[in-house]
Amino acid sequence: MEKNPLVSIIINCYNGEKYLHKAIKSVLGQNYHHWEIIFYDNNSIDKSSSILKGYKDIRIKYFKSKKTYPLYKARNLAIAKCKGELISFLDVDDWWVKTKLNKQVKVFLENQNVDVLYSNIYIYDEKKKIKKIYIKKKLNYGQITQKLIDRFEMSILSAVIKKKIFNQIKFDNRYTIIGDFDFFVRLSLIKNIAAIQEPLAYYRLHDSNLTTKRIDLNIKELENWAFEKAKNKNFKLFNFSKVHDLIKVLKIKRYITKGNILRALTEILKSPFNIFKYKFLN
Repeated sequence: MEKNPLVSIIINCYNGEKYLHKAIKSVLGQNYHHWEIIFYDNNSIDKSSSILKGYKDIRIKYFKSKKTYPLYKARNLAIAKCKGELISFLDVDDWWVKTKLNKQVKVFLENQNVDVLYSNIYIYDEKKKIKKIYIKKKLNYGQITQKLIDRFEMSILSAVIKKKIFNQIKFDNRYTIIGDFDFFVRLSLIKNIAAIQEPLAYYRLHDSNLTTKRIDLNIKELENWAFEKAKNKNFKLFNFSKVHDLIKVLKIKRYITKGNILRALTEILKSPFNIFKYKFLN
């Protein structure tokens, strides 16, 4: 790897005008400067395009799709535009700590065997205007496939990945919600994953994260994922009971979101496990 590797920062955007400035400014403020932004506009109809074009930095590269694609197909299309040796991802409603890239590039330079690196993050509750550290315990690293299946706590917002990885594995175009989970689980089968324990990014929790429509889609995608992987020979040694538990938790969450509190309480009381240990990033 070069001593000063180019980092491609993929920003997939669909109608992201509300938060876009914060995300872009967090990249411009990085104390590592050898980066490019691959801004993939997924056929937005708001002011995202004009906002982005207002930034004159030549490292910002704008691409607009002629149609709106599912998120993970859009991610794959954006990856094809990248020229960096390292690839990272930043969604328009999130932002980074200014030392993020500098600290992560340093790890890659010091350990040539690292192919995938992630960190802890902060959860920022937009309504309450407070932040908290997402993972309070030590982050998992190494060969962590079962740990990811049991409790997916690896945020793509914090990840940096060698570009060559995408010659072996890509995001599944079918997914809208669980594409990160699916990608990193499959990636963990062939690569060891490294971690920086401190939070290096902010995930914004807001109302659109919690819509019933998104919860319904999350449930559907997880159910299909678990069914497919149970038949896949590469996953025959892994246990999917925690995924099924999560599906139950999401169904309870859906009842709460719809205001059906009595049904939610009934399901909670029937549950054989503690639903309150589950955290959500979707």
